[in-house]
Amino acid sequence: MTAAVAGCAGPATAQEVTLRLVAAEYGDSAGNSSKKYWDELVEKYEADHPDVRVQVSVYSWNDVDRKVKEMVAAGKAPDMAQIGSYAEYAARNQLYETGQLLSIPVQADFLPQLGDSGKVRRIAYGMPFAASTRVLFYNKKLFADAGITDTPQTWNDLAEDAAALKANGVKTPFALPLGPEEAQAETMQWLLSGGAGYTDGVGSYKLDSDANIETFTWLKDELVAKGLTGSTEPAKLNRADAFAAFSRGEVGMLNGHPTLMEAAAKQGVEFGMVPLPGRDGAARANLGVADWMMAFKQNGNRQAIGEFLDFVYSEKNVLAFSREYDLLPVTTSASEAMSAGKSDADLTPFLDELPQAELPPVGKKSWAEVSAAVKERIGKAVSENGNPEAVLEGLQQMAVSAESADQ
Repeated sequence: MTAAVAGCAGPATAQEVTLRLVAAEYGDSAGNSSKKYWDELVEKYEADHPDVRVQVSVYSWNDVDRKVKEMVAAGKAPDMAQIGSYAEYAARNQLYETGQLLSIPVQADFLPQLGDSGKVRRIAYGMPFAASTRVLFYNKKLFADAGITDTPQTWNDLAEDAAALKANGVKTPFALPLGPEEAQAETMQWLLSGGAGYTDGVGSYKLDSDANIETFTWLKDELVAKGLTGSTEPAKLNRADAFAAFSRGEVGMLNGHPTLMEAAAKQGVEFGMVPLPGRDGAARANLGVADWMMAFKQNGNRQAIGEFLDFVYSEKNVLAFSREYDLLPVTTSASEAMSAGKSDADLTPFLDELPQAELPPVGKKSWAEVSAAVKERIGKAVSENGNPEAVLEGLQQMAVSAESADQ
């Protein structure tokens, strides 16, 4: 979907600046399309800045990263892009540093863990634009029907609850989407709950750590092999399909983000939300996910870009976007406002997770390649004849190779 946002009437002047922004689509209908959000925001900005026009092109998530890549390769980079990753462009010295664009108060307002994740070699290039965390959703009716009175606090609790749900005829006691759509996020959620992650304490890839191997061995032996993850193999189950099944009342538990709330509520599913338990109690950390804004240097509109982005990241605009799409604010001021607002109470479990959230290693240029490999291979680790250790060792070798190639 492409939207050229109209500016103020009248002929252009020699001093007029036109900024071009490529943005991702967060809506699911014409009524809540991202086009509508950007139309309204740009109209307000241009009313106070008659010498600036902002043209916004909105594409689906299936296309937006590719569109920007093609534009850059053709020598026609947009002034700004709001997409899924920034590290590749930063590594090629194609982006402005955040400090060259935003005012100091706006820079300082980013939530620390999100702002830090926008850095490559300790310099910020990626500006967080939208964030979410993951929590464990459970179907209250299915739990009650199976005689489950408490939410799981440990992995063993989760497996026991899943077994009770299966015994009571639940189609999918625990949905484990390790299909190619978003397996990298589900994987990281489990790695964190097992006490590790994609990287070690100094930021080097460590996919084949003992803790990670133990995590996927447990998933294979205690959930998948016992038939607790439903009839669809995890390697073939995508997140969207798992969410749809939960919304139909067919799934007892799964990891989900805020958009699942509305989808499930629309179909009358009464659900609860708790943190995903760790091996023996609370997880070491929880998964955080962010989408990014970046600014390309090619057209040289640094000052105009910075002034526009200061407006984009005002508390009012960050709140408006977050509320429209059930996402978490990326700034401290908007987060505090949302936490205090009664109308935002449904998002409290996710907001509570954000301060302790850990993001994937998005600052590594190699992450795009590693993420793609995880999506392709990780489901095999829990398959009937799968070998978690071998799969994770293979991914580790690939990650080290990709990292070395980027040095």
